[in-house]
Amino acid sequence: LALNPWDVALCISGTIIACENAIVVVVIFYTPAFRAPMFLLIGSLATADLLAGLGLILHFAFVYFIPSEAVSLLTVGLLVTSFTASVSSLLTITIDRYLSLYNALTYYSERTVTRTYIMLILTWGASICYGLLPTVGWNCLKEPSTCSIVKPLTKNHLIILSVSFFMVFAVMLQLYVQICKIVCRHAHQIAVQRHFLASSHYVTTRKGIATLAVILGTFASCWLPFAVYCLLGDYSYPALYTYVTLLPATYNSMINPVIYAFRNQEIQKVLWTVCCGCFSSTMPFRSRSPSDV
Repeated sequence: LALNPWDVALCISGTIIACENAIVVVVIFYTPAFRAPMFLLIGSLATADLLAGLGLILHFAFVYFIPSEAVSLLTVGLLVTSFTASVSSLLTITIDRYLSLYNALTYYSERTVTRTYIMLILTWGASICYGLLPTVGWNCLKEPSTCSIVKPLTKNHLIILSVSFFMVFAVMLQLYVQICKIVCRHAHQIAVQRHFLASSHYVTTRKGIATLAVILGTFASCWLPFAVYCLLGDYSYPALYTYVTLLPATYNSMINPVIYAFRNQEIQKVLWTVCCGCFSSTMPFRSRSPSDV
């Protein structure tokens, strides 16, 4: 096959994604202090994005060096699983942040840990099911007329994924609105009882909301064009349209570690100690709220 520059761009994007998220996964996995629910959810997001990066690299390699329909189904299934898990992990993190503000007094309890594991199981269970569909027969290899803009996925499969994305985005947006209401209520209480409450709580919460706004804006700008095109596009359309909308979608997995992990002070401490060669697994950490992350 002639080398397509768009495929090269996707492969480069996948390489950057894999390298960034591999660092996050290793840091969280090998640091015993990072066992709090918020770090587990960040680790889930980093793992999903890491698999997405590897999937982009493998897809490029197999298309140009080992062309095979069976392998193509496996790599596309991996990409569907990883990107679905990435989007779902963003939703679970948003839910966790909302609950950390709405139920601040009971957030640090065993119930939160149990809820976190349930969300992780549901996230990866649903993502794996979505990813297995092409390999178990729901593909358009035998009926090209049923293909979507992303071969070998069928049009119906891609519609389900797109509708699921819009549902996730709607829930995240609603949670964001609720969080804003909670912050405004906190701000009012602080204004009324300034001499009783420290302003640091409001500053910390406001920082978390600002971070969430950046995350939501980044999420929408990266994924919305591709999700809309998945609903409106047809397999007969030029492949250029698919590449133009898909490439920015991969940037979300590239930006996620910057927003969620590298901005976190505890993770920064670990990275600095590793770079200095003085890493200690028993290094103390200050307990933080998900709003700080």
